[in-house]
Amino acid sequence: MSLLLALLAPVYAQAQVGGYFRVMTRPDFAGGDGKLGYWNLYGRLLNEGPYGALELKLDLLKRQAGSAAPWTDLHVKVEGGSIEKADAFGGSLGLFRMSQVYAQAGNVLIPGVVWRIGTLESTFGDLGLYDMRPAQVLFDTIGISATVPTQALDVVVGVGDAGYSIKGSRYNTVLTGGGTVRLRLGQHLELGGGGQGYFEPKVVGNRYAPYSTPGVGYEEFVRGEFIKNYAEENPGAPTDVPNPEARQSVSGKAVGYLGFGDLGPLRWNNLFVSWQKLHPRDLYTESWEGKSVDVYIHDLTDERSVLLLGDEIQLRLVPSRLDLALAGLYGLHQDEDNNIAPSDDDRWYWSTVLRTQIYLSPSLHLLVESSYAQEKSLNGRAFRNHADSIFENTDGKADARGLENGDSDSRDTWQGKAGFVLNPLGPGIYTRPSLRVLYGVQYSSQNNAFGNSFVENLDQYNQFGNVERHWHHLLALETEVWF
Repeated sequence: MSLLLALLAPVYAQAQVGGYFRVMTRPDFAGGDGKLGYWNLYGRLLNEGPYGALELKLDLLKRQAGSAAPWTDLHVKVEGGSIEKADAFGGSLGLFRMSQVYAQAGNVLIPGVVWRIGTLESTFGDLGLYDMRPAQVLFDTIGISATVPTQALDVVVGVGDAGYSIKGSRYNTVLTGGGTVRLRLGQHLELGGGGQGYFEPKVVGNRYAPYSTPGVGYEEFVRGEFIKNYAEENPGAPTDVPNPEARQSVSGKAVGYLGFGDLGPLRWNNLFVSWQKLHPRDLYTESWEGKSVDVYIHDLTDERSVLLLGDEIQLRLVPSRLDLALAGLYGLHQDEDNNIAPSDDDRWYWSTVLRTQIYLSPSLHLLVESSYAQEKSLNGRAFRNHADSIFENTDGKADARGLENGDSDSRDTWQGKAGFVLNPLGPGIYTRPSLRVLYGVQYSSQNNAFGNSFVENLDQYNQFGNVERHWHHLLALETEVWF
């Protein structure tokens, strides 16, 4: 091992290393998992767990400024969400992944063009308060891309395969291609747009290619009862279901971007829009009398779409004394195949997050943040607002066979966060490293609206009871670093 390190030392010496990590402790006296709410719709602060990322860039043939000589470099990124003593997984390396590996080359074949082979991604930026990238393409693709960067215009075009990203261990080729265009009109305005298309071909005989099992109703799919019903109707051959029919899958995505700023107190404003037709799912497995049967569901999952609209504005209200960031997010998820059951594919939501940072000194800051969000199910009651809401279902009546999950079709959530921040590098909402001592509070219309291990059933033999709880409080010690 020492010999190997000695041989690799010259390589490490030439590599550029960057990364990110956050680690925290959040004592939770309400029995939660250390997060204030369920997800980043309420702002990323206190709603994310530990994380780490390390990216290495190695110049194999250095760029020469002002020269048309060829150059090439290698990029590797490893990231994951577990740090020992900060989460239940104990810093397991099994939760980390090599998320990006690609090589780039410039001034090869066509002067000024940057070629990339490996993982591909083109994005217009972040909604920082949400830690989201609504407008990105090719992030799920292994392939080749060409970038033409100029002072006023950047063009990215890429093609490849997204099969492993979309289908995992049930891999089938998913051909994909797309790109982005970004136009800079001076230093105050940027415009951008792009898109990506997916095509999964029909491959007869490949069980992981697109198929649809004839005769499956949507309610049977939701309940997982197709085989049970088929067996009751065909007692002589209870699992001899019709052979699946081959299909081909088509999906796609379109994104847009508007950025403007560097005008008085306005530092920058990012506006993103994204519309995506989701790729159809392939199959799930049902069991009957000890025999498992794959049910293919292309035709039941090929009408799903997601519309996202996000905006974030950053203001310097009092130079070196007060900064403000305000963001909003709207999402609409639709599934034209489903009109009977609550689902994450049939909902809309909106949210707004406001953060102010007061600079008591160059390195000691006061952070105050508030957020409000509303989530609405389009197919009935998806949320349990009360401890006994399990008894209320369809039309407000107890229904053991009902497809709804609770007693309300909406969830309203407010969060407030405040505390002190140490920023050794000075003022800035996104200046890092940050060492934070924060208090967070949430009120939600849903009962126990945070990660927990509570027993929710009302069985008479339940030893733990069921409690009505809409408020949630956290005290947090955390640090976040970019380097």
